[in-house]
Amino acid sequence: MPYSYAVTARSQADPDAVFAALTHAATWPVWSPIGSADVEGGDPMGRQEVGDTRIFRTGRHVARERIVELITDRRFVYDNVGGPFRSYRGTVDLTPVPTGGTDIAWSATFEPNLPLSGGFWRWYLTRFMQRMADGLAAYADGRIVDGGVE
Repeated sequence: MPYSYAVTARSQADPDAVFAALTHAATWPVWSPIGSADVEGGDPMGRQEVGDTRIFRTGRHVARERIVELITDRRFVYDNVGGPFRSYRGTVDLTPVPTGGTDIAWSATFEPNLPLSGGFWRWYLTRFMQRMADGLAAYADGRIVDGGVE
């Protein structure tokens, strides 16, 4: 049975600044709870493209995510490959705010490998991904200094 979550945040930055943070893996440990980031066969400092697989480490947990769709300054879509999920597709939609800034909508649908664990994963991921969306907004706004929100 598929599960899902959805979280939102608002950045005062334009969509291009938010999109730039999403497409550069090296920025993720600065604005998120992720400990480190790498790109399989690539440069985490460079801009990632569709097909790139990024490796994120947080404590003992390692996640591999492949970028499957990019619409410049509008949408970032990735699949989790491996880990505790049979399937997992995350989407970050960026919508310009008429008065300035960007609405960030981060969502995913997933199926856990372990039966009956979907409720736990929805609860956990909703909280974890809200921290991700809030951190992304703060980073794009320039409110993150030395890994902390100013």
